[in-house]
Amino acid sequence: MEISRIRALRGPNLWSRHTSIEAIVACAPDDIAVTDRPEFESRLRKLFPAIGALRGPGPMSLAHVLEAAALALQEEAGCPVTFSRTQATADAGVFQVVVEYSEEAVGRLAFELARQLVAATLDPQAGFDVDSALARLREIDEDLRLGPSTGSIVQAAVARGVPFQRLTEGSLVQFGWGKHQRRIWAAEVDQTSAVSESIAQDKELSKRLLRSVGVPVPAGRPVADEADAWAAALEVGLPVVVKPRDGNQGKGITVNVNTREGMALAYKAAVEIGEVMVEKYLRGSDHRLLVVGDQLVAAARREPPVVVGDGECTVAELVAKVNADPRRGDGHATSLTKIRIDDIAIALLAEQGLRIDSVPARGQRVPMRHNANLSTGGTATDVTDDVHPEVAERAIAAAQMVGLHVCGVDMVCESVLAPLEEQGGGIVEVNAAPGLRMHLSPSYGKPRNVGEAIVAHMFEPGHDGRVPVVAVTGVNGKTTTVRLIAHLFAGSGLKVGMTNTDGVYVDGRQIDSGDCSGPKSARSVLMHPDVEAAVFETARGGILREGLGFDHCRVAVVTNVGSGDHLGLNHIHTVEELAVLKRVIVQNVTPREGYAVLNAADPLVAAMAAVCPGKVIYFATERQHAVMTAHRAQGGRVVYVDPALEGGSVVACEGNWRRHVRLADIPITRNGTIGFQVENVMAAIGGAWGAGLAWDAIRSGLATFVSDAHTVPGRFNVMDWRGATVIADYGHNPDAMRVLVCAVEAMPARRRSVVISAAGDRRDQDIREQTAILGAAFDDVLLYQDAAQRGRADGQVMALLRDGLQGASRATRVEEIRGEFLAVDTALARLQPGDLCLVLVDQVEEALAHLARRMAEG
Repeated sequence: MEISRIRALRGPNLWSRHTSIEAIVACAPDDIAVTDRPEFESRLRKLFPAIGALRGPGPMSLAHVLEAAALALQEEAGCPVTFSRTQATADAGVFQVVVEYSEEAVGRLAFELARQLVAATLDPQAGFDVDSALARLREIDEDLRLGPSTGSIVQAAVARGVPFQRLTEGSLVQFGWGKHQRRIWAAEVDQTSAVSESIAQDKELSKRLLRSVGVPVPAGRPVADEADAWAAALEVGLPVVVKPRDGNQGKGITVNVNTREGMALAYKAAVEIGEVMVEKYLRGSDHRLLVVGDQLVAAARREPPVVVGDGECTVAELVAKVNADPRRGDGHATSLTKIRIDDIAIALLAEQGLRIDSVPARGQRVPMRHNANLSTGGTATDVTDDVHPEVAERAIAAAQMVGLHVCGVDMVCESVLAPLEEQGGGIVEVNAAPGLRMHLSPSYGKPRNVGEAIVAHMFEPGHDGRVPVVAVTGVNGKTTTVRLIAHLFAGSGLKVGMTNTDGVYVDGRQIDSGDCSGPKSARSVLMHPDVEAAVFETARGGILREGLGFDHCRVAVVTNVGSGDHLGLNHIHTVEELAVLKRVIVQNVTPREGYAVLNAADPLVAAMAAVCPGKVIYFATERQHAVMTAHRAQGGRVVYVDPALEGGSVVACEGNWRRHVRLADIPITRNGTIGFQVENVMAAIGGAWGAGLAWDAIRSGLATFVSDAHTVPGRFNVMDWRGATVIADYGHNPDAMRVLVCAVEAMPARRRSVVISAAGDRRDQDIREQTAILGAAFDDVLLYQDAAQRGRADGQVMALLRDGLQGASRATRVEEIRGEFLAVDTALARLQPGDLCLVLVDQVEEALAHLARRMAEG
């Protein structure tokens, strides 16, 4: 078994909507039907009993075993994964193995451990430590997965349909897209200023501010050293609380300090964190109230960690038993934290006349801390429904005085049932980025969905934080359609983010160059804070490599599949397989409200309607096409060409609603003579219509879009050269050649010439077919060698192009030239007034710049 490639599919992909690891696995003939081997399955199950059922159509290969093992290892480690698949390719013994992951690093490690398990199964002398493997997976998963606080907010956002993206391996998360985006860091929202956070961290400053608005707080002050701390304790009266002036998560806090010896230990614990302050100890229970915006959303009573004697176990053994609770962990990833035995705990035991090896009497309660923070092993009881309105008002006032939008208010009082002033209670701290786990999964009482409250604070009711996203795919016409839809959005006053094979653009400004038709570029646009609408060219390569860069799109446009392109690469051999890949964007249209815009004249595209979770808009030049007729009869939206309406018009129709725009008013179609541009226009109309643009905005946008080298570089750019017509285009497959031939045949010319090369990663027959088509339409053919041979030997592509011209019905002059620019110059030098030359450019930007210089010279 050989694993030749492993990819992380980070968005919806060919296989599913799940994030997944995909591997190419080659199996030797002996690696097929492995479950028929003597003792193979029994040995496998002995090494890893939890592997589960081995399944698969036909003989079970090692690839299927790898799939089952990689999934089961993650499941046993506690990862929430359910999806896996093994798909045989057209190559004998080669499989695509796909396994879901929740954290990419965990998924990759699971694949490697699964490979080791398979190797150990095949070697009777080898072993496999499954416990160690699962421990490694759990450790990485716990390190990388979101903690309960951040995770609850993400879950609430997902439930509401708000998209999210982790910006780091930590707790920095973006919700929403473009101008609607919001960010959190743990339970702190982006509205909260650094000033407010700094105030909350300074316990003395925050107390002074709270006191100024009438919120009761305990007396106390900062101290310089241990002696000053004891002096401060005597000033306010024992007992006292000793804590860091600038702290969080209960670190370094000691409560109910009564003695000089206790002060020494408490001061030592606090000074390790920073400056120290001493304040009056308030009697009562420790409560945490959670304020979000101007509302109290949860409250919990916190109890210090306690063990209860059984008359047999020592304190240390009792602590170990409590810590064995699976809800308790070492950090904040679990609902409870393990109890620690440290100097503070030992000192508290001494106050009770105990040591860690003492055996408490049956039923004896042994506190291990005075303070009740969950981070020190305490427990929490939900008391949200008991909070007195005046207590809630004090908590809200405290949060707003400091300026925290999400605030944990620490309050000490006998009960939250009565106002603080009546019982001598007070607020002892306010906390930015408060931990939420005591409210999400309290030890006792009702859990509170506080994540939902935080999401509701960030986004108005009914708003999902999205901007309209239009994804465009197909074999030909993608870039022009993308640019045209973006132009229509911009004409409606929106700041548009656009990706295509030429670069990334935001509000008309290019921010990246090169082929940017993949998911990384899409994600970068959705992160841009100015973007109000996004249009993405979605190429096959990006979907295969990483999946989509978004979870849903408002509109998916599929221009065509035709006879395909790039066939034979990445295990896509047929147009049917290519159509399955292209339809990924259709499968991820926003349910119910979204639209798929489909070419009704292309059967493989029209059939994609069956997998669309939203609605469908069909387009075709022929109004009476059977697919169009049936869809229109059912009240569906269609876009078509009516040649009799005002000399030829593009019509949008839904039921009795009908609007049109004359082809003469759409410059890109050259009065309707360029058929493939008419199709691009219909696709763009469907995309803009599905996204909700007004018809007047669509019509006016079509009138101002021109197909020049600046607006749509390399897409049928028409130029004049000394009375001759020069057309630059990036066409690079047989279907493109056919539509280009149709377009130039509609343009008058005395003599026609074409400059062409081909990329080496196409099939032999596709390269030959391009020049076979051109040889029947052009008088002169200039062949040049492409800059990127892409795995081909020198001269091989040129030979295939020449083969395609054998028996050409029109071409009378064929010349081979090395170098794209030299070929262009040679063709230009031959042109006479009235001639036409089609230049099929390879290096689009450079070739157009070269042509622009020649035009300026001449």
